[in-house]
Amino acid sequence: MVKDCNKQLCYSLANIGRLSTKDAVLFLCDMQEKFRPNIFQFTNIVSNAARLLQASRILGIPPILTEQYPKGLGPTVPELGAEDLKAHAKTSFTMMIEEVQKELEALGNPKQAILCGIEAHACIACTAFDLLEKGIEVHIVADAVSSRSQTDRLFALSRLKQSGAYLTTTEAVLLQLVQDAKHPNFKEIQKLLAHPSPDTGLLAFFSAL
Repeated sequence: MVKDCNKQLCYSLANIGRLSTKDAVLFLCDMQEKFRPNIFQFTNIVSNAARLLQASRILGIPPILTEQYPKGLGPTVPELGAEDLKAHAKTSFTMMIEEVQKELEALGNPKQAILCGIEAHACIACTAFDLLEKGIEVHIVADAVSSRSQTDRLFALSRLKQSGAYLTTTEAVLLQLVQDAKHPNFKEIQKLLAHPSPDTGLLAFFSAL
């Protein structure tokens, strides 16, 4: 009885979704020029994703970048700050193409994925499902994810939560990764938090929960 309780407690602690810099990877999904005029809150979504990318560099978290059919939809927008990253071109909705899977293997198969980009109900959802099926813990940064339609965005977040993904925010991710003001990189991360994240219309989502 006691042993069973201990096992259950350990299982619960192992599945609370605590982020770790040692075992995480940042997924940056399809933030491209042709999407700019059509995606809800595009500018703010990219701004938040850019902060996550800056933090990943400070904290040593590897980033993975994809582009959906770049010949037709254009390159990644410059304000993301990802010019030095190799963009994996794809036509599938999931980011988990062969090249990305090889990159994950080369990284030692990280157990946590921080996911941001577009579109929530398409490429973000398909990527999250594939990651979850592989046993990878998925953290979707809600204020760094969007769709053309706010309806599609909010229902996608709800659907992904049902499937076991953790919903979080840009600032929450940054603070969880450092954990303590004594962290050697805290001051650098603190600079990224100087201004609050912009409102990206998520309050309507939480009022419906």
